[in-house]
Amino acid sequence: MMPRMHWALGVFLLVVLSAGVVDGHHSFFGEFDIHQPLTITGTITKVEWMNPHIRFVVDVMGRGGKVTTWTFSGDGASALARRGVTETMLKVGDVIKIDGYRALDGSFTAAAGAVTLPNRKRVFVGPLQEPTPI
Repeated sequence: MMPRMHWALGVFLLVVLSAGVVDGHHSFFGEFDIHQPLTITGTITKVEWMNPHIRFVVDVMGRGGKVTTWTFSGDGASALARRGVTETMLKVGDVIKIDGYRALDGSFTAAAGAVTLPNRKRVFVGPLQEPTPI
């Protein structure tokens, strides 16, 4: 009787833990629209350098001085490190230009692609270099 309990507990833990992993990762095409490319210039206000995706927040000055806050998602920190993109390249207060793809839900959320840094260096931070339509 006792071995069955251990087996059932093991299966239960496997299901619970794997559900969190599956929920934490998403498909590019499930969240972003390749038919809505955008280019935005703004000031970085926050950077979250982590896996499975980095995130950074940019304030964009619009017409009449209205500020819109955009949240960008990029590739994972470890994938970016392999490309030579480091955490110190995206700094709070820097004005950057981002080429990316808007979220399917129309929110001020986007997938980052290429980022032009203040020194005019262009780095690729996105999960897809050139998304291909499905």
